[in-house]
Amino acid sequence: MDHQNVQPTVRRKHRSLAQELVTELSRRIREGEIERGAKLPTESQVMDEHKVSRTVVREAISRLQAAGLVETRHGIGTFVRDIPSPSGFCIDPETIVTLHDVLAVLELRISLEVEAAGLACVRRTDEQLRLMRDSLDALNSPAVSVDYAVAADFQFHQQIALATGNRYFTDIMLHMGVSIIPRTRLHSKRLVNDAKEPYLERLSREHEDIYQAIARRDADAARAAMRLHLSNSRERMRKAYEAFDAAAALTS
Repeated sequence: MDHQNVQPTVRRKHRSLAQELVTELSRRIREGEIERGAKLPTESQVMDEHKVSRTVVREAISRLQAAGLVETRHGIGTFVRDIPSPSGFCIDPETIVTLHDVLAVLELRISLEVEAAGLACVRRTDEQLRLMRDSLDALNSPAVSVDYAVAADFQFHQQIALATGNRYFTDIMLHMGVSIIPRTRLHSKRLVNDAKEPYLERLSREHEDIYQAIARRDADAARAAMRLHLSNSRERMRKAYEAFDAAAALTS
């Protein structure tokens, strides 16, 4: 009886540690600390640096592979995928400044991710669905930090793109990066801090609706849930900017 109770707890702990390692390695790759085409540190080096087991390291590498960030060359090592920047296309986070800029990016996401959600219903694997679930569990953790939540949020959407089976959906999500997640914006962080619990509850419900539709392979429901989620994000962002501007006017 004790053995049955311990095993799921151990698996959950491994998954949580693996998710934290994925978040950190993903950040290093996105920010260029580990360059495109570069070889990742060895399993032993990662174990020593992050104080985790070999099982955790292998789980994290597997998730990075599933997300399309790295590739393993047998007998050589694991390398960051050398994804070239698309000619003529670049979204620089530093240029997303005004409310118009932020809403424009969300419009782009709606046009892209609504269809991705529909395709993911048809093409996703059980393993991809599990990774989506893991991302949501990390996102909904009570003790999660804002930065970690942003990474988990992005990974959930990235897993949906990956589940389309169309590498261009995945590539464009990787090129846009976490800057597309509204909580990375200053005004949005203020909104989260001012009304954290209701905000997170709504966000959790919206993500869960997307996940459940993909789990039961209901493409129409997945598209509708994704559209609602991103449209709500756009409206929340608009209100956050308006509130910020109003507060600034009162103090000026």
